[in-house]
Amino acid sequence: MAVEEIHAEMVSSVWKVLVQPGIEVDAGDTLVVLESMKMEIPVLTERAGTVRELHVVEGEVLQEGDLIATVSW
Repeated sequence: MAVEEIHAEMVSSVWKVLVQPGIEVDAGDTLVVLESMKMEIPVLTERAGTVRELHVVEGEVLQEGDLIATVSW
């Protein structure tokens, strides 16, 4: 089983969580929406698969490189 790790690309806060572990996702689906400098930033998965772990909660502040989720296929 291969796993995609999805990391924060910048300092931001988690505005909205759209998935939960166990959910099937398609390539390009939005997993969470981050907020930084009053801009909404969707975080997408690159491959279809299953959300294995979600490492964030709404309102949490992330640093660049923090793990957001893992998706397996």
